Amino acid sequence: MNNNFYFINSFSNIYKKPSKLSEVTSQIIYGEKFKILSKNKNWIKIKTLFDNYIGYMINTKYVKKFNPKYKVSDLKARIFKKPGISTNYWLPFGSKLSVILENKNYIKIEKNKWIKKKNIQRINHKETNFIKIFKKFLNVRYIWGGKTYKGIDCSALIQTFFVYNNLFYPRDTKDQIKYLKKKLKSVKFKKGDIIFWKGHVAICLNSKQLIHAYGPEKKVIIMPIIETINRIEKTASLKVKKITRINY
Repeated sequence: MNNNFYFINSFSNIYKKPSKLSEVTSQIIYGEKFKILSKNKNWIKIKTLFDNYIGYMINTKYVKKFNPKYKVSDLKARIFKKPGISTNYWLPFGSKLSVILENKNYIKIEKNKWIKKKNIQRINHKETNFIKIFKKFLNVRYIWGGKTYKGIDCSALIQTFFVYNNLFYPRDTKDQIKYLKKKLKSVKFKKGDIIFWKGHVAICLNSKQLIHAYGPEKKVIIMPIIETINRIEKTASLKVKKITRINY
C-alpha cells in the first residue's frame, strides 16, 4: 500500500506525542512529503520523507497526487482567492507548489488559491548564497520547533538552506553536529563556519559576525561572534563543542 502523502495546509505543528499539550518538536509545511505510520480519528503519526523526522500531527489536509513545479522563495507568499483578490493567508518559505493553472503573473495551486510568480522559483532552482536565505528570517520570532515566518528555532534556520536546495540535512542540532564530519581547528572564523554548542547552532556571516535564532533575544539576530561565544558560556555554562563549515 502506498502511504506517502503531501501536506497541503500552510504549515502544522509536529508533536512529540498525540496531544496539543505535548512538546512541539518541529513543523511540516505546504507541499512537504510524508509517510503515515499510524492514525486514529484525530491524530496521525508521520515520518517526513525529506529528513526522516517522526512525530504526531493533527489529522488534516493532505493528498496523494502532487507534482511540485515551483517553490516559495520569499519568507512568505500571500495566497490570493483570484488574481488581484488577496486573502490574509500565507505560505512559508520553501513550500512546494503543484500547478493547476498558470498565467503571466500568477499560478493556481488549488481551488481559490493563487500565488504571485514574483514570490516563487522553479522547483530545481539553486540558491548558493546561504546568507541571502538566512537573512530572510532576520527578526523572525524564536520558537522552539518552529521553521516558518511565524517562528523558527536555531537548527531549523540552518536546515532551511538545504531544504530549499533539495539537499538532505538533519532537523535537530544533536544530529546536525554528527552529520557534518569536518571539524575545524582554527579559531579564525570565516564566512560559512558553523558553530555548535550543546543544543544550539549559529553560522558565521563573515570573520566578525554570526546569525542565529537565539532564545534569550527571542528572535533571529546578527551578533558579534566572540561576544556570543562568551555570552553563551557565561549565561548557559556552555562551551563551543564543534566548529565546521557549511557544505553544499
